[in-house]
Amino acid sequence: MQGHAGLRRESVGVERQRSGVVLVIVVREAPPPPRRVPPLQIHPGGKQWRRPQPLYPFPRPRLAPPLRPPICWPHRPPRRPLPPPRRPRLRPLRLIPAPLLRRRSRSRRWRRRRAPPPPLRPPPRAALPLPPRRRSQATPQEPPLRAPPRPQRPPSRRPLRLAPLRAPGGPAPPIPPLSSCSPTSPALECPRAALLPPSSSSDLLCPCRRPPPDPSPSSSASVPAPRRHGQEEIEDADVWFCIGDDEVPCVRSNIAALSKPLSTLLYGGFAEAQRERISFSHNGISVRGMKAVDVFSRTGRLDEFPPDTVLELLAFANKFCCEGLKSACDAKMASLVRNLDDALLLVEYGLEETAYLLVAACLQVFLRELPRSLSDPDITRLLCTQEGRERLEAAGHASFLLYHFLSQVAMEEDMKSNTTVMLLERLVECATPGWQKQVALHQLGCVMLERGEYKDAQRWFEEAASEGHVYSRIGVARAKFKKGHKYSAYKLASSLIDDFEPVGWMYQERSLYCNGKEKMSDLRAATELDPTLAYPYKYRAIVLMEDDKVGAAIAEINKIIGFKVSTDCLELRAWFCLALEDYEGAVQDTRALMTLDPGYLMFHGKLHGDQLIEILQQHGKQWDMADCWMQLYDRWSAVDDIGSLAVVHQMLAKEPANSSLRFRQSLLLLRLNCQKAAMNSLRLARNHSIHDHERLVYEGWILYDTGHRDEALAKAEESISVQRSFEAFFLKAYALADSNLDPTSSSYVIQLLEQANSCASDNLRKGQAHNNMGSIYVDCDMLDEAAECYLKALGIKHTRAHQGLARVYYLKNQKKAAYDEMTKLIEKAKNNASAYEKRSEYCDRDMAKSDLNMATKLDPLRTYPYRYRAAVLMDDNKEEEAIAELSRAIAFKPDLQLLHLRAAFYDSMGDTASTLRDCEAALCLDPSHCDSMDLYNKALGRAGPPST
Repeated sequence: MQGHAGLRRESVGVERQRSGVVLVIVVREAPPPPRRVPPLQIHPGGKQWRRPQPLYPFPRPRLAPPLRPPICWPHRPPRRPLPPPRRPRLRPLRLIPAPLLRRRSRSRRWRRRRAPPPPLRPPPRAALPLPPRRRSQATPQEPPLRAPPRPQRPPSRRPLRLAPLRAPGGPAPPIPPLSSCSPTSPALECPRAALLPPSSSSDLLCPCRRPPPDPSPSSSASVPAPRRHGQEEIEDADVWFCIGDDEVPCVRSNIAALSKPLSTLLYGGFAEAQRERISFSHNGISVRGMKAVDVFSRTGRLDEFPPDTVLELLAFANKFCCEGLKSACDAKMASLVRNLDDALLLVEYGLEETAYLLVAACLQVFLRELPRSLSDPDITRLLCTQEGRERLEAAGHASFLLYHFLSQVAMEEDMKSNTTVMLLERLVECATPGWQKQVALHQLGCVMLERGEYKDAQRWFEEAASEGHVYSRIGVARAKFKKGHKYSAYKLASSLIDDFEPVGWMYQERSLYCNGKEKMSDLRAATELDPTLAYPYKYRAIVLMEDDKVGAAIAEINKIIGFKVSTDCLELRAWFCLALEDYEGAVQDTRALMTLDPGYLMFHGKLHGDQLIEILQQHGKQWDMADCWMQLYDRWSAVDDIGSLAVVHQMLAKEPANSSLRFRQSLLLLRLNCQKAAMNSLRLARNHSIHDHERLVYEGWILYDTGHRDEALAKAEESISVQRSFEAFFLKAYALADSNLDPTSSSYVIQLLEQANSCASDNLRKGQAHNNMGSIYVDCDMLDEAAECYLKALGIKHTRAHQGLARVYYLKNQKKAAYDEMTKLIEKAKNNASAYEKRSEYCDRDMAKSDLNMATKLDPLRTYPYRYRAAVLMDDNKEEEAIAELSRAIAFKPDLQLLHLRAAFYDSMGDTASTLRDCEAALCLDPSHCDSMDLYNKALGRAGPPST
């Protein structure tokens, strides 16, 4: 009896039919019909903030959001324990209309502004028919394809096609990998590696590229015998299964060994146990399928069968509970998933037959195609609907982690889309009571708030708050404010400040619900408690701009851009520059903005950044490529990362396929702490590289930046074997130096850097190589050689070498020279927060305190100044002030070293409970941190066994 493919219970029984056939009946209890998801309507957002009259003919940009900060979470431990902070929402990019989830619209008005490129399709292949699958209501209607007529198949069943496994008359070729697997792919990049049993840890080859095992007498002895044909088959047979007019000879003991139901059929107390011929015409298997069952029962292999036969065997294995046969068919079909088309075709079979590996292989293809795959109606029907989730759960693949990942991708793509809402609804269904339910409900409330559905947003926030999610109370306040209940929202935000220890985001949120001096007071308190919040800087800059204090407005917005670069802040500063008629500054900020987000629309989403650049270029100097290289050299030397990024963007406009420029762009983005944009640039460099050795280097950097050091080394060595290059030697030396080097390894790294400098490259990269070489010499106590390397780097204007040279002077006990060297770096570098921090090591306590205060002012995210000031206070027996200094930084940046130091302070004060709390938090960030583990064990032993 065919049942629903979702959650079900199965019972197996044996029943005698009137025709004498013994059937195994699988009874599946279908779940209740899925809840219909009503179409979601998109409402416009709240009222726009009143803008002053523009000072120039361009439309004024808006803040993102306009004078409205995102709902965020605190990091400072309150008086009462709070759940761990999590990002509740991400910035929306574009909208997926509701009709797209129900049908493919042919109307041009529904097309996206920036449609994604179509998926790569394989060339046409010869096709073999697949058996029809049992169709559920959620299965999309597909056009029928032609197939050879088969008398056993009912006319209502529809044949499908898949690529053949072998050439006619020839041996079976190796299974091709997924399209993203290249000849140099390591095991971790191979999409098939997750579906195969783990191999040796030293094997870094892609599983698709591993050579076949060498034949040996010992291995051939364990391989099952090949299939026998003809008279031998008939002679061994002792039972014949009759299907229509054909008979399939089989070995009774082999068939019975496939499963317990078949064993009961052939050896139980039934008449068929005594018969030689058993009718199998009504069991849904063809003659060819039954012959395949016989071959598998003899050999245990499925190598020579086409995919339609394997799927028929999979259905047979499910009906008769043949676990071994099902596992073999599942693995065989999973290995056939090559691309998105195959995954869309086979996932329905896998869900219908609950084939775990086959569904996993199809899901892997869907996930690798994100976010593009979420625009496919068939995939969204499977991943976003309640029935699809039930079917995935029956196959063992519906989980909170899966839907949490999918919802995060959907929110990055378009926070207001129906796809995002449905995925979050599935996330709520998969969440267990506790933090999972809290986060899922809160995120759903954030999406509804962004869509303008404030009533639903308030309901979800209230449910999250009832589950114990304290931060959702702010969501309730925001929803009430949007509904016009401003005073109620103000009271709710104030109650949160009264109930818990205040942190910056609480004051920022309350500032939305008041005006005038009270609003500015709350914003000042928010900045004091959390200087990383961008909204207070933007609001104060706008207020200064309204008072015609343009210079002060730029200085205010520079405070946040100096340590936290974002697109909205860059757009705001570009607008200020236009007000001052500083067109070069506006173009620079716009180019940097477009590097972070190439699809960014400025001025209320009405003007693309590239169009604004074309307009403003008429008011500035026109540079050719030679001028651009000179500008890049000067700005790189001045440690002007945003200026360098703008020059690289201009050069890429002239040479968009220049992989070397893409790589330099990724380096600059890493310096600005924009990891996602840096990885995107690095992948573009890899895609645009025309030489194999360059592509291998960029792949190595991608692996290194994602934490795969050994694979990155393998890529560097492969690139060197193809062609010696600066970047290949530099990558190898950099990866090797990222560990505790002994003298032998250090000398080898120095040799690699020398070989890198012997290859062709520009001075920007060679200066970095000399600087790194000097660091290795310092670690080896070879100070003269280190000083020589640093001087060479300074000779080609690598300004950061001043810091290394200052360290050499300090180790030579020349403290004044070290201080002067760092002063030169502060004068030359535009971004000099780290220079102030380093210079504090080469002066007395009072001057060091002044430098560290300046470093904190320029970059509050740097943790060393807080640790230094706390240590000084602790030395002066000011324990409470030392704890407060560390807590001030932990409130917005829970750093491992800060938590460990505060735990040590608590331990010295005898506060065991606080010591254990901070140690546990530190171990959550790094479970292998030995100092925190030792301190935790010490405090735990002192605390004694817990009271019952």
